[in-house]
Amino acid sequence: MKAAIIGASGYSGEELVRLLSRHPDVELAAVTSRSLVGKKVADIMPALRHLVGELAFTVSDPAELAQRADLDVFFLALPHGVATEFANPLFTAGKIVIDLSADFRLNSASVYESYYGHPHPAPQLLKAAPYVIPELAGDKWKEANLIACPGCYPTSIQIPLVPLLRAGLVKPSGIVINSYSGVSGAGRKVAEDFIYCERNESIQGYGMPKHRHLSEIEEQLEKAAFADCLVQFNPHLAPMSRGIATTIVAKSNGASLQSVYDCWSQCYQTSPFVSVLPAGTYPDTKHVTGTNRADISAVYDTRTDNFVITSAIDNLLKGASGQAVQILNIKFGFQETAGLS
Repeated sequence: MKAAIIGASGYSGEELVRLLSRHPDVELAAVTSRSLVGKKVADIMPALRHLVGELAFTVSDPAELAQRADLDVFFLALPHGVATEFANPLFTAGKIVIDLSADFRLNSASVYESYYGHPHPAPQLLKAAPYVIPELAGDKWKEANLIACPGCYPTSIQIPLVPLLRAGLVKPSGIVINSYSGVSGAGRKVAEDFIYCERNESIQGYGMPKHRHLSEIEEQLEKAAFADCLVQFNPHLAPMSRGIATTIVAKSNGASLQSVYDCWSQCYQTSPFVSVLPAGTYPDTKHVTGTNRADISAVYDTRTDNFVITSAIDNLLKGASGQAVQILNIKFGFQETAGLS
């Protein structure tokens, strides 16, 4: 299996380089970047020198890449809007594309425009791209050639919450979600808000009340609940490099805490990357950093009749590149944990 990473110079792209370079069933055959053409990957990512050999960045030309018969699968580690420039010709050429951007996460072009501020660049492809959290998505998506990887915040939310909505254990209305992300979630860019002196010893809310990921969160929760879900989503920027901690407050639908844990046990009993922690044991980002794992737990508040559900993931792995490789493994019949252990 020969893989290409398009847009490998960002944080998610660098994680893909690391994971695919050591994957037992994959050869990382091409790495592209418009700004780094001709430079050796080892010089730009010195921590990976022992993995990448003489691999160099090549030109990012969608038409040229679509004609590469030697490449089997393409990972798009690109901003929204830009990803479609590559996804469209690659998909048309019959290539397999795993997209880490937001371009194909939504079913509705109008919702995309409402949240992202411009028309969707390829609305005809929305129905062709299944949205895949591997633990929740079933099997039909394996037939697709264009696959949408979920966002980091939505992954941390859906893994604990979707099984409970499907089972009718929590009410779909009145859900409040607070999430805290490491600075790498903003991507590799130079901006005052993300320099060390501004973020160190500081935590700050942002993007409220209509963060872009809210569209994805509500769409997927509504599918799980078969009902409208209006969610109060409050993202925060935390003074850490990576990781997401999420707290979800959801009203019990007559269910007990034991039924929540029974539901999770049944849903995730064969899932190598979901750890269900005992009630009263709270997930910690430092315990999942560097892994493709999601840790989840819940407690029940008798005063309010709410479940308080907590989760933690690494935003660059289970929230992005690790999950993309997990999708690759399942689609092609590799061991699910290959390259991720």
